[in-house]
Amino acid sequence: MLVYLHIPYCDSKCYYCSFNSYVNKFDTRHAYMSALYQQLCFELKRFHPEKESIKTLFIGGGTPSTIAPQLYAPLFELLNPYLKKDAEITIEANPNSATNSWLGGMKALGVNRISFGVQSFNADKLKALNRAHSPQQAKKAVLCAKTLGFEHLSLDLIYNYKGDTKTLLGRDIQEAFSLPIDHISAYELTIEEGTVFSNTPQVQQENDDLAFFVSGEIQKKGFLQYEISNYGTHQSEHNKGYWRHENYIGAGAGAVGFLKDRRFYPQKDVEAYIRDPLKIKEELLSEEEMLTEKIFLGLRSNIGIHSAVLTPNMHKKALFLAQENKLVCKNEIFYNPNYFLSDSLALYLLD
Repeated sequence: MLVYLHIPYCDSKCYYCSFNSYVNKFDTRHAYMSALYQQLCFELKRFHPEKESIKTLFIGGGTPSTIAPQLYAPLFELLNPYLKKDAEITIEANPNSATNSWLGGMKALGVNRISFGVQSFNADKLKALNRAHSPQQAKKAVLCAKTLGFEHLSLDLIYNYKGDTKTLLGRDIQEAFSLPIDHISAYELTIEEGTVFSNTPQVQQENDDLAFFVSGEIQKKGFLQYEISNYGTHQSEHNKGYWRHENYIGAGAGAVGFLKDRRFYPQKDVEAYIRDPLKIKEELLSEEEMLTEKIFLGLRSNIGIHSAVLTPNMHKKALFLAQENKLVCKNEIFYNPNYFLSDSLALYLLD
């Protein structure tokens, strides 16, 4: 089983960001963390995890590094009996707020993996994206985390922003690999409704060559691509748990939980969530919806699709794709060797 905790606070709102996050509600942080604790208690009863059965904990946002370690301590105390001894415990952080003291405090709580929101090492691009850190702060934060002894370090990069070139992105990748990381998430800029960039959609480039360039350059450095946007010598077990359709608790405003065939949605608004963290909507997923998700997630990652879940018609199509070298079949599991074709392949199987 997995656990995800959502922190909806940010020190700045990136122009591309559509996540549930706020830059003007820091005064609610103490109350929010108390509400998060209350929901987590409820979810532990709903999910009934056994002792040491939670294999991953992921704290995302927003910007989790805007919350002091002491406010996380009660949550860790609550979860510790259920965490496996070798559990992957990840927290996202921005370089400007991931101070030495914050990193040290999270290390003391048991966090063993940091995912840094770097996005670029180009100062002009960072400013254009409305990132709150400098390239120097990004490097310093990663090196500090390594010095403190964090086992796994990851960073994010964004590509296909207006003005991106192979030269600029090549430098970003080179800078990333000068740091002691074992994972990179490389995301193509997308324009989401309600973001600042939705008013200027032309800031997004449509350049497939850059997508293949970024992927190729990262893999040349020895990082395996195990999902359309993720590469590393360490593969995030939390991410892979989602793609396998494992059960996961989702706690916090705007989080999502999943148990067997049901999804759970706490309230998104921070103040509403604080008032009633147990007001949670449920969604029952049909077998068809579950199968659709398994196909899309399996084809965009190294999880693949087991032939047993496919209908006879889908299986026939999958065999045809294997004959055409679009899929690879090993031990009754169909794998996609080119994740950039994943959506097209999924739609073909589902048609």
